[in-house]
Amino acid sequence: MADIDALLNRWQKAGVLAADIAERIRAYEQKEDKPGGLRWQGLIALIMGAILLSCGVALFVSAHWDELGPGARFALVIAMMAVFHLGGGLARESYKALSTSLHAVGTLAAGAAIALVGQIFNIQEHWPGAVLLWALAALAGWMLLRDEAQQTLALLLVPAWFFSELAFRMGGHIGADVYLGRALFVWAVLYLTFFLGSRQRIAQGILFASAAVTAVVGLVLTLDGWVSWSGTQTFVPFSTRVWAWIVIAALPLAIAAFHGHKGLVPPTLAIGLAVALPWCLRAQTHLEGHPTPVPRTYTVLEPTLAAYALVALFAVFLCAWGVRMASKALVNLGIVGFAITVAWFYFSDIFDKVGRSLGLIGLGVLFLAGGWALEKMRRRLMARMDAAGSGEAQ
Repeated sequence: MADIDALLNRWQKAGVLAADIAERIRAYEQKEDKPGGLRWQGLIALIMGAILLSCGVALFVSAHWDELGPGARFALVIAMMAVFHLGGGLARESYKALSTSLHAVGTLAAGAAIALVGQIFNIQEHWPGAVLLWALAALAGWMLLRDEAQQTLALLLVPAWFFSELAFRMGGHIGADVYLGRALFVWAVLYLTFFLGSRQRIAQGILFASAAVTAVVGLVLTLDGWVSWSGTQTFVPFSTRVWAWIVIAALPLAIAAFHGHKGLVPPTLAIGLAVALPWCLRAQTHLEGHPTPVPRTYTVLEPTLAAYALVALFAVFLCAWGVRMASKALVNLGIVGFAITVAWFYFSDIFDKVGRSLGLIGLGVLFLAGGWALEKMRRRLMARMDAAGSGEAQ
């Protein structure tokens, strides 16, 4: 219905379809029974079946792995991949949803197959290369099958290869977590905003959820700052930093440009936040344990007020962008992000300074008053989006 509504609204605005005829079409489509469609019960069953099948195969292989020779191991690995894809090919004409699930399991099994073949033949270890091969398998599946499962896997694995290469090359250097966190956060924001309004609902939902979690992980890594755990550590080499900035800024902006200048706004602001955040830290010295004849202290980097403000402002931007793009999911995510930022500030800078009892009282007031205010704001934004949608329809 979402796709039909978008088309009907566009035809009405163009003046080629009368309002009463559009309403009749909507009413017909809502009442029309579609027995051939895949209901949510069947979709859940297919997803659970694919997950359980993958887990069962992995357990079976691991249980008998030591009993097999190299040749048998290699044959088992290849058969594991081939059976799923052959099954998906046979079921494609009669039951496309089952075919999509089997092909997805086959592509997931390709990752395990790549790792196991490397172990069988003692191939020189470079684990990002294995992620690259897995991403190429997913890309091939997307090009050949043109389904949402392969598209989702490809869109997740290609950035995963970028991040894997950065982590491998920057490991042990000062600032490695900062650059990796920047890349994770910027790509997460790109995925949160780039696929808004997509007709492929399943892929959009999975990518949106993955990006929301990745954004939090990226912010946490970015806040590690320029920490050195030993006197022998050095900063990330210049050549590696160049490649890092290509991944952090150049590639996301090039992809976002496909949506025009409007699509460049979210990743550009995300890059600005990712650049500024590691510098919004202060060194804080703490005393370790109880007083001793030789006091031991340690220094950690803690966020300043500017760090909390920047993250909160970006959450507000996500809400505003969600209203502009008519995305309730993005508005809800921005509200949750703002609430988490306020709670993070309270626990980090206020709770320990006022004592446990007053801290809990303040926390209760914060949750009650803040929750009421945020929910009121969320409903107001939703009402504004609904009103805008009704105005466009008329």
